[in-house]
Amino acid sequence: MKLQPDAKKTSFPWFGMDIGGTLVKLVYFEPLDVTAEEEQEEVECLKSIRKYLMSNVAYGSTGIRDTHLELKNLMLHGRRGNLHFIRFPTHDMATFIHMGRDKNFSTLHTVLCATGGGAYKFEEEFRTIGNLQLHKLDELDCLVKGLLYIDSPSFNGQAECYYFENALDPEQCRKMPYNLQDPYPLLVVNIGSGVSVLAVYSKDNYKRVAGTSLGGGTFLGLCSLLTGCESFDEALELASRGDSTHADKLVRDIYGGDYERFDLPGWAVASSFGNMIHKEKREVVSKEDLARATLVTITNNIGWIAKMSAVNEKINRVVFVGNFLRVNTLSMKLLAYALDYWSQSQTKALFLEHEVCRRQRLLHKNENWNVYEEIKHII
Repeated sequence: MKLQPDAKKTSFPWFGMDIGGTLVKLVYFEPLDVTAEEEQEEVECLKSIRKYLMSNVAYGSTGIRDTHLELKNLMLHGRRGNLHFIRFPTHDMATFIHMGRDKNFSTLHTVLCATGGGAYKFEEEFRTIGNLQLHKLDELDCLVKGLLYIDSPSFNGQAECYYFENALDPEQCRKMPYNLQDPYPLLVVNIGSGVSVLAVYSKDNYKRVAGTSLGGGTFLGLCSLLTGCESFDEALELASRGDSTHADKLVRDIYGGDYERFDLPGWAVASSFGNMIHKEKREVVSKEDLARATLVTITNNIGWIAKMSAVNEKINRVVFVGNFLRVNTLSMKLLAYALDYWSQSQTKALFLEHEVCRRQRLLHKNENWNVYEEIKHII
């Protein structure tokens, strides 16, 4: 995947990587129209890579290919192929680089495009160990341009963006496609290890208007400390079975009911994890409760920052993106409800299909779970 600026033909990138602080997200374009030149010069290597990637959905103990996200028979810049999505923890980057070396990735006449902080952090290892040169791209440029590209009809002809209609009504709430054909202005909330908020006014005119260090990495880090979980999916699994009110102190815990003067209902959270100052409550709280409280606390913080940024920038559409939402239907519905509630239905929360895993039932295993009860906690 070495860059070849003097090559006669234009190199096409089989791979794109977003190397974040917590996860590496890898996109693999599996060509279906291998050219005669490619057939002659790199067929064995190309076949070896394809066989390895397509014969597995798991790589080692941590790498996963999300088969539910696969896009088949796609046209990209005149090339036809299938698009595959693979992820693994950033701390396993050395394993990936060695695998690329062992499978002779560097012999392919293609470009290895990379973005995220890891594109800079691991550049030397790619070059010296894997004999691979990265074509580095700014992650926020990629985010804005990629968001608009994947929602365009020329990409795959299907709506990528959606929202929750009637987000305030549990009986009528449903997922609906949203057309981003006229996207500007737009607020983009990128939830990765941390969070960046971008105000986008045109394709080339955007600025970072806010952010927070409390993001997906915070959720996983705190859950790991509090519960001993080993992965993001495990943390969400625990959260799906917990009750955050066992850890949080509510208004009614202080006032005995509603705080009527300021219209604060008794069920609103007065202090996240506030109950944990009491020894007797610490002794009975479960790992599941702690994971749930952590998820609600992080989502609450992100929701308020998004809401205030939208008000400050006078923007009424907010797109939430990032791997924090990948199997996290709960947080998406919390954000949708909260923005609708706070703005009196004037601000719309938008999401992307390829941020979501089809295994959404992960957060529905508890049949008594009611997102609208949980939603109250971030209002």
